[in-house]
Amino acid sequence: MSITIYGIKNCDTMKKARSWLDDKGIAYAFHDYKASGIDRAHVETWVEKAGWETVLNRAGTTFKKLDDADKADLTTEKAITLMVAQPSMIKRPVLEAYGKLLVGFKPEIYQAQLG
Repeated sequence: MSITIYGIKNCDTMKKARSWLDDKGIAYAFHDYKASGIDRAHVETWVEKAGWETVLNRAGTTFKKLDDADKADLTTEKAITLMVAQPSMIKRPVLEAYGKLLVGFKPEIYQAQLG
């Protein structure tokens, strides 16, 4: 399988992304953070390619519920540690396809990259 989409099954944005892939007849594997977690190596690779500021979902409730000390002075290392410990803090979806990494879902970007 050359396309894997990562996220949480019940997330509305994930549902939109998966529906888009299904409608286009694009085969993919789905990795559910809630069921399977995520390993540090994946998060490190995503952060290396896209930057922690893109991969970390600061708008989500999981991040917002953190203590102020945990939210303060974020660094690459601190952001990776937070995301591995609580994968709900990773922006959804993360899609790996043919060596590309797409973070978040915008139909026009999916269309341009996956056609």
